[in-house]
Amino acid sequence: MHLNQPDYVISLASAGFIVNVEVNVWSATKQDKGISEEVTSAYKADKDSGRFVKHLLAGDPSHKQLLNHRQTVYNWVKRRTYDWAGSSRYLPMAHLEKFKSEFDEMRSEHAGLLAKFEQAYPDIVGAMQFKHGDMFDASEYPSVTEIGKRFGMKLFITPVPTNDFRVAIADDIARDLKEHYERSANEKVQEIMRDASMRLVDYIKRIAHACRDVEPDENGKSRRPKVYEATLAQAKEQCELLKEFNLTNDSQLEEMRRDLLATIDGISAQDIRDSDATRAHVKSEVDKILSKFSL
Repeated sequence: MHLNQPDYVISLASAGFIVNVEVNVWSATKQDKGISEEVTSAYKADKDSGRFVKHLLAGDPSHKQLLNHRQTVYNWVKRRTYDWAGSSRYLPMAHLEKFKSEFDEMRSEHAGLLAKFEQAYPDIVGAMQFKHGDMFDASEYPSVTEIGKRFGMKLFITPVPTNDFRVAIADDIARDLKEHYERSANEKVQEIMRDASMRLVDYIKRIAHACRDVEPDENGKSRRPKVYEATLAQAKEQCELLKEFNLTNDSQLEEMRRDLLATIDGISAQDIRDSDATRAHVKSEVDKILSKFSL
């Protein structure tokens, strides 16, 4: 019996890719069993009740920058893509070129931070001898030639699997498998589109919040809400994406997208900050969208 993929999977495959971004950073931590046993013994506790972990680089700034950059990359991937399975993420086709360009920029930043760290590494290890005192163990530190291998940043792009598979099994089992496959595919499409819709709604609410009337702060002084150019840029980008990336042909989502784009197209954060009339107009229009769709 032929188990053909449902249209949902074909739509997913033609509209995007599966991407995975790996950022390897040496954690520079190591458990010290000797100290762990000393501590648990001193407190008359079971040896498995605690452990002592050494931070080999003891908060070195250049190493922290690499750790922070890894988190920046993961946050960027999450913002640009949609959940698929674990670290694998779904990337709409419309964002592929921009995604690759931004990845190249981040990989260049990673390489720059790593070069800075490698250059300072011998001095960092030397400083650790004083910071760690009797806990210092030179054998726990990779050599200068080896340290670079502990770091890396890679991008993997694969197509959404669409191969038909044929099985020589009983019809009732094949039917159950096909129903399960279609249900799983449908759930994934709905999940991705729900996420895309919620991102659009979030931008609408953030813009509405930023355009609200001037409010007094705790000292009674007037405080104008902050309007960020990045918020407007990301909202416009989401509108453009959903013009092509509406896998379920959701008419309400399309109408919401058009209404928001018509409201903010050609308007900058500076326009909203400088013009009371512009701010009032944008606020009125996004409030209408929120009301129309009961958001």
